[in-house]
Amino acid sequence: MSELFSVLRLRGLEFRNRVFVSPMCQYSSREGLANDWHMVHLGSRAVGGAALVCAEATAVSPEGRISPADAGLWSDAHAESFAPVAAFIKSQGAVPAVQLAHAGRKASTDVPWRGGKPLSEDEGGWQTLAPSALPFAEAHPVPRELGAGDLDAVVSQFRDAAARALASGFEVVELHMAHGYLLHEFLSPLSNRREDEYGGGFENRARFPLRVTEAVREVWPERLPLFARISATDWAEGGWDLEQSIEFSKTLKAAGVDLVDCSSGGLVPGVKIPVGPGYQVPFAAAVRERAGVATGAVGMITEAHQAEGIIAGGEADAVLLARAMLRDPYWTLRAAKALGVKAEWPVQYGRADG
Repeated sequence: MSELFSVLRLRGLEFRNRVFVSPMCQYSSREGLANDWHMVHLGSRAVGGAALVCAEATAVSPEGRISPADAGLWSDAHAESFAPVAAFIKSQGAVPAVQLAHAGRKASTDVPWRGGKPLSEDEGGWQTLAPSALPFAEAHPVPRELGAGDLDAVVSQFRDAAARALASGFEVVELHMAHGYLLHEFLSPLSNRREDEYGGGFENRARFPLRVTEAVREVWPERLPLFARISATDWAEGGWDLEQSIEFSKTLKAAGVDLVDCSSGGLVPGVKIPVGPGYQVPFAAAVRERAGVATGAVGMITEAHQAEGIIAGGEADAVLLARAMLRDPYWTLRAAKALGVKAEWPVQYGRADG
């Protein structure tokens, strides 16, 4: 028996195994709309046997995009563009998911293969927003500090995007609270220097991400799970850390989050991260044990037996694969074979099984 290929149940959903496709930016949208690239990219991973396929960080507003080529869900037209993608994922037995995001002070940059540098207004860039007027790095512009009205608007943008995700046919929403983007910027004292009720101590810094969570949960059906991705540590002195992540995960659970996806870093440049196989798994294990919430492990998980050990050892409830899935959309089916599990290949590909 394989624990990796055991069924996972969260609220009213059943996941056919514990292999999830991590949200990965494709930088392939025009005006935020999903297109044929998203259908093929996401659809092939559903055909490949994963239990959940998550669309990339999808902006809740135009200014919330990382780059002008990011996907979005800020209008009904965007929801319509995602609908056939979500329907195809579901038709292949996988759960369609989408990550809702606002890039905050890390917005308005070029795509990675052109260097990812900040864009000027002449280059198609825009004014970035943040909890405090602190730039991400020396070469980045100073963001505009969000006022009370701005905060209300962002909460509404997340709520409306979640409603559109539901209309698109997605069955899981993940809130992006990691990697130095807006909600993470509120959590970390390195990026949040506010002196109002949204800054200062832990409870105040967690207040705005929790407002967003509660607003999304209001429109997200009770039968469907809600995920949150966090950076369990900033890897920087005086920053967000695992102890705060555990306490925050407790409040997320109370607010209706069903799984915490445990990543790390991204808030400040130049930090030393001890990257290696499964280097973030201990974060998922600690949050799972001490916050009492289901977790996903992500980061340098590449081998079937490695993933099996994470689930069998009780370190996480699911593994989220990114680069491994970019290399091989059929990773899940190959992992099943490596673990001696009989997996159903698509009938069209049946003659390749074995």
